[in-house]
Amino acid sequence: MKEQVDQFIQHLVNERGLSHHTVSGYQRDLLQLSAYCLENDIKAWGELQTHHIRQFIAHNHRRGLSGKSLQRRLSSARTFFHYLVREALSKHNPALGVSAPKTARKLPDTLDTDQIAQLLNVVPEDWYARRDRAMLELFYSSGLRLAELVNTNVNDVNWDEGSIKVTGKGNKQRVLPVGSIALSALQTWQAGRQPLPMKQTSEDTFALFISERGNRISARNVQARIRHWTRQQLLPGNVHPHMLRHSFASHILESSGDLRAVQELLGHADISTTQIYTHLNFQHLAEVYDKAHPRAHRKNPIPGSNKS
Repeated sequence: MKEQVDQFIQHLVNERGLSHHTVSGYQRDLLQLSAYCLENDIKAWGELQTHHIRQFIAHNHRRGLSGKSLQRRLSSARTFFHYLVREALSKHNPALGVSAPKTARKLPDTLDTDQIAQLLNVVPEDWYARRDRAMLELFYSSGLRLAELVNTNVNDVNWDEGSIKVTGKGNKQRVLPVGSIALSALQTWQAGRQPLPMKQTSEDTFALFISERGNRISARNVQARIRHWTRQQLLPGNVHPHMLRHSFASHILESSGDLRAVQELLGHADISTTQIYTHLNFQHLAEVYDKAHPRAHRKNPIPGSNKS
């Protein structure tokens, strides 16, 4: 059974070209499923039945795993058994038709436009500030994921067109517009990075953002720099890269109402993932309504009514 999991993992890496992060997720999920099989004296993947998968999910649910984590484990099992059936190592896919318990979808935290302006008001006095300002502007300008920003190279930026090419989940590439302020910040950073050491034999030579040693900046370093500027600019809470991405999406949708365009910009494969921003947009509209409408007062229920 372990050998077949190992073969599947090699298939994900070599044939499907999935990222290390995604492959590690599959590996963890299948390790848990393997442990369940061992505990229940199941000695071959072909012996696993639908009721076993339901028991496995129920067991994880009792342990407190979220609906999202359970859905991911089910997805890993389905994909794995799809591979086994294709390779004639199993006659059926026991994970088909099994659904995970749903949990309430938490709305992502965002910054409003005033808070964004406060955060991005970085004076580029030294090379740290020039680099950090360019990173912050790019996050908000183009809605990049953390990994996309870290892995971007200098030649991915089209300076004349004002765009950037990024590689997202599933190694899918997309070209995103870069706003004039972000582009200017990137140009200032590029002009000011010359005194830093350059790696002659490493791919880090081409990295858009580097550390003081000339290495490609790490994801952890980016997160630390955002925390630094959050404190420096006296903003409350924990601002992180994904919050800037959420803010980008929310503000674009609020202004345009074009959900499909936001889906393309974010690189979402399924528009249902993007639809969470419509809830954010409604939340904003409801707040404006409550404050502005003379007969709203929805927070004060009418006596004798259960509705607000």
